[in-house]
Amino acid sequence: MPLPRRLARFNRSATNRVVLPVAGWLPGFAIVHHRGRRSGREYRTPVNCFRYGDGYRFGLTYGRGSDWVLNVLAAGRADITTRGRPLTLTDPRRECDPQARWAPRPVRVVLRRLHAGDYLQCRLGSGT
Repeated sequence: MPLPRRLARFNRSATNRVVLPVAGWLPGFAIVHHRGRRSGREYRTPVNCFRYGDGYRFGLTYGRGSDWVLNVLAAGRADITTRGRPLTLTDPRRECDPQARWAPRPVRVVLRRLHAGDYLQCRLGSGT
């Protein structure tokens, strides 16, 4: 079972404010810049992010229905900052690998323990 929504709400109001200044620089992290699909408001969400194939994968530790995931899917694209670089990603799609074979070993262990096999796969956009 992915992490509880209650924890996600706490992180959004407290932890994310501390993590945002460094998430765009740390390996294994990124900041997703996305627009609310109903509100139109712009958001920045720190996430775990890993280069994979011709794009990036994001472990969905809070589940498939997280607002940032739904916003990216609705937009069909995402702008991220990772390791200090702004990138545009396209073709987002949710997929599942219960064993998290795609993730680096320490992350894989955590994802398996959380039973968080869902991830978001995006392709690196042209020109980035």
